[in-house]
Amino acid sequence: MRINEADKKFLSLSADLETLKAPELDSPPAQRLPEVIETVSTMLLDIEKNGIDAVIKYARNLDKWEGTDFELSAADLAKTGDNLSPELRLALETGAARTQAFAKEQRKHLVDFEAELSPGTVTGQKYIPISRVGAYMPAGNFPILASAFMTVGVAKVAGVPMAMACTPPMSPTAGNDAVLYSAFLSGVDRTFIVGGVQALAAMTFGLLGEKPVDILVGAGNAYVTEAKRQLFGRVGIDLLAGPSEVAVIADETADPIIVAADLLGQAEHGKQSPASLVTTSRELGLAVIKEVERQLETLSTEYIAGPAWRDYGTVYVAATPDDAIEIMNYLAPEHLEVITKDDSYYQERLTNYGSLFIGPWSTVAYSDKGISGTNHVLPTGGGAKYSAGMSVGRFLKPLTYQRSTKEATMSLAPHVSAIGGYEKMEAHKITADLRIERL
Repeated sequence: MRINEADKKFLSLSADLETLKAPELDSPPAQRLPEVIETVSTMLLDIEKNGIDAVIKYARNLDKWEGTDFELSAADLAKTGDNLSPELRLALETGAARTQAFAKEQRKHLVDFEAELSPGTVTGQKYIPISRVGAYMPAGNFPILASAFMTVGVAKVAGVPMAMACTPPMSPTAGNDAVLYSAFLSGVDRTFIVGGVQALAAMTFGLLGEKPVDILVGAGNAYVTEAKRQLFGRVGIDLLAGPSEVAVIADETADPIIVAADLLGQAEHGKQSPASLVTTSRELGLAVIKEVERQLETLSTEYIAGPAWRDYGTVYVAATPDDAIEIMNYLAPEHLEVITKDDSYYQERLTNYGSLFIGPWSTVAYSDKGISGTNHVLPTGGGAKYSAGMSVGRFLKPLTYQRSTKEATMSLAPHVSAIGGYEKMEAHKITADLRIERL
């Protein structure tokens, strides 16, 4: 998330853009490494050819799995919450409930309809759930506990009859209890302790006692993302997420301590996670830069957030609110916070973002952890210019249909005959002409 000299020619700013902090690296944060592509290709071909035996091989070699059955029984899944502190258990239960509540509100507004566009021709649309969903739930050094809420939980609200999930083992025989309890709360149908590329391949190729899934969802490392990329077409996917992003629009009324903390809150995701501030106040921009460095001194994850801020962090000074809006719409960040004296002005005019957080009392972390209810599976790398994040609609197919009467023939067939004749698509023309003759 940066504005280069080449980008400026596409912006109609009222004044020159001042850069208070530029990224140290001049390369994009998300890169497809050749070794990752080759490794994933080899694994997928092996698993497709050799089936569950190859899945077991990779589970043992890569994840040190020593169990006898990948699947976790429903009874054992339900018990995973017993191993958690009361505070964490309550937080997960709250997050699961709120995420599903928001998805239910979304579903209410996706309405089947019929309309008679011309006399005798009725057209319509009906929302049909995807049949089979495969969710990946990461659980490495930073387990994403809300992942199941965003994927499995929303899929079940959409009416998906079979939602299965895979999560990597955290010991020779078990997964992460908090991740698994989140899956339980989300209504998962079947759960498997298997990670990485082999998990996505197993769900796609139907190697876990279920038919192949229709869509793969959920975040993961570079290998998981590349597997989704290579499997796309055979199955659907949610999106190809790059490093997590955060951007903040702030003016002189914002608290630099809050702004700095929220920038670091997403930089903590990974060393390639960009964080960007666009401000109409040079003084605030300088204060935030100073405050970020101060907070990094005592941050336990400085070894991640520090390089992310140094290498990919940016601070820009815009001359006017409208300039700040234009810059942010160009950057199209995954997460966007607005902390100004007139937040509604910005909200009405911002169009390109994954999810918007309005005012100093809203922080990205509320959504990240599933507590505010909105989905945290969002487009990165400028994808917010043309797509949106995960929603209940991602698990629903808006299928269209039409029904024409005999009396409608002359309002349809002659036009189709004329177009088909011009295109020299005779068979199309005949289908219309036959109906004119029969009429």
